Amino acid sequence: MIPNKEKLFQKTLESLAEKPTEQNMFNKFLELHPTEWKQLKIAFSKFNRSKQFGKTIPLPKPEMSLRKEIRVWLKKESQK
Repeated sequence: MIPNKEKLFQKTLESLAEKPTEQNMFNKFLELHPTEWKQLKIAFSKFNRSKQFGKTIPLPKPEMSLRKEIRVWLKKESQK
């Protein structure tokens, strides 16, 4: 859901002084990329409002979605 997330995560990683963890990557991402974070929250909000009554499609909250993407990206980076 985040365009250019590889580049954004790499920039976030480079700006960290300590060892990267899911939590400090998440916090730094919010600090460095507020526009992308805002777009993610807007997309989630629009999706929730567009659902028809009685039809639920599980979509993780923006916080959970971003944390999962960071976790997957960190795991992939550690395997390089």
